[in-house]
Amino acid sequence: MIKKDTVIIIPAYNEEASIALVLKDIPRDRIIEIILVDNASTDNTASIAQKNGAMVISCSQRGYGIACLSGIKKAYALNPANIVFLDADYSDHPQELPLLLDKIDCGYDLVIGSRTLGKSQKGALLPQAIFGNWLATNLMSLLLQGLKFSDLGPFRAIKTQALKQLKMQDQDFGWTIEMQAKALLQKLRCCEVSVSYRKRIGVSKITGTLKGTIAAGYKILKTLFTLWPQRYT
Repeated sequence: MIKKDTVIIIPAYNEEASIALVLKDIPRDRIIEIILVDNASTDNTASIAQKNGAMVISCSQRGYGIACLSGIKKAYALNPANIVFLDADYSDHPQELPLLLDKIDCGYDLVIGSRTLGKSQKGALLPQAIFGNWLATNLMSLLLQGLKFSDLGPFRAIKTQALKQLKMQDQDFGWTIEMQAKALLQKLRCCEVSVSYRKRIGVSKITGTLKGTIAAGYKILKTLFTLWPQRYT
């Protein structure tokens, strides 16, 4: 019998058109629970998720990071060995979850699903996202002198003990780079796996607007430069 050892956290804001597809495609053999964090949605995201087998919790304060933090608090109570983060827009391929967990089983602490290394549908990664990833990952490698990541992809798996060690704090767009930068600073075993990527259902709240793109880029760079001095402590 396969041991159930993993909790999936899905932050979601107005993703009623996609969330059922995401939940349907998740392999369940190792999953203790799927936690859908309803980040103040004004549509039927929460009810659809609940009907499709997710545990739904509410996070009224808007922000990707704060939604993830809310999900983590609930996940810790379930005592999983691993926690996986997955977006609700159906741009990732949830059925590729075993690719990430296989690396966790091999002893890695943090596994990033890299969209840039994998096969992406044409137009799925917008130019601003491609450039932002390139800039952020190269700066992270230069400043922290660790593993050179190729992506800040949201599809990621981490050992629960490692996640606790990172003491995540960011409540918004800096979440992904905070996790990767802190993992490098704390010498965790990190790797990437190639994952597939397709056009999301609906419009991105970040790269789909000029305001969102600028805000996310600023926060990502600010987070990185805030963490950089820790390399010398």
